[in-house]
Amino acid sequence: MSIKRDLIKKEVHAIRTVADGVFVISFVRDFKFRAGQVIAIDIVPDGKPRLYSIASGEKEDYMEILFDEKKNGQLTPFLSKLNAGDAIYVSEPFGTFVSSSEKAYWIAAGTGVAPFVSMARSGLAGNKILVHGARFDENFYFSDLLEKILPERYVRCCSQQDDTLHYKGRLTEWLKTQENLPLNHQYYLCGSAEMVVQVRDILIAKEIPFQNIISETYF
Repeated sequence: MSIKRDLIKKEVHAIRTVADGVFVISFVRDFKFRAGQVIAIDIVPDGKPRLYSIASGEKEDYMEILFDEKKNGQLTPFLSKLNAGDAIYVSEPFGTFVSSSEKAYWIAAGTGVAPFVSMARSGLAGNKILVHGARFDENFYFSDLLEKILPERYVRCCSQQDDTLHYKGRLTEWLKTQENLPLNHQYYLCGSAEMVVQVRDILIAKEIPFQNIISETYF
């Protein structure tokens, strides 16, 4: 999704590959943000920037963005080829997909885990359960970090790897097996529009109040 925002020139600090076609790019953090917010990014100052959730903690020195390279995408094929020292253009953080100290489920698919990684790194994971859906075990991004922060509250649902070490199936299937999801918890959803709609329907069928379901859709 593109959006018109004023962009600020930044220097790439580092870019690393975290899975096949998936990268984390970072630059020095010199503005405040709330975990769960997004920034607009481009490689030129006057293009059509795309939105990405921040994956780093609110107090960390560097801002990290998790993204997967889309071969025919307008930005990611170029973004993935940047090196340390190259220029990128970013907006100030914005958005309302933020969590606080309330009891909640964080539900993500693929790179949609990024805002929850930011929340976990910002000290907001104390009473949260993270449910992450991915195709293969390598697609549970930041899993080493999340295992330490949410050891017994980190559910991984792997849909396409037969020898997965985790729940074998889609996250929607796992949710359907849960008989007593708390009605007084908040449910934060982040992923594709299809995933968000499917999960919302499952939660509503389990009598989760609609106002307790908060979503962020990836395009």
